[in-house]
Amino acid sequence: MAQFVVRNLEEDVKRRLKRQAARHGRSLEEEVRQILRNAVAEKPRRAIGLGSRIAAIFENIGLDDDLPEWHGDAPRPATFDT
Repeated sequence: MAQFVVRNLEEDVKRRLKRQAARHGRSLEEEVRQILRNAVAEKPRRAIGLGSRIAAIFENIGLDDDLPEWHGDAPRPATFDT
């Protein structure tokens, strides 16, 4: 098992950790171990769709009007002539 020392921890933080550990029925060391385990635990990510990600990127650019949808329009190839 690995060990490490936390230096310069404020007394108030240590005191609150001790109280929290007592509430959970654990030693201070076990409470800190549990806090560290929780801090690095893999959290399931909620899948965010592409449209939502694009909308989030541009949400603060000042566009107040809805963009029209172009249902039924035939696609056109891009032109690069100048």
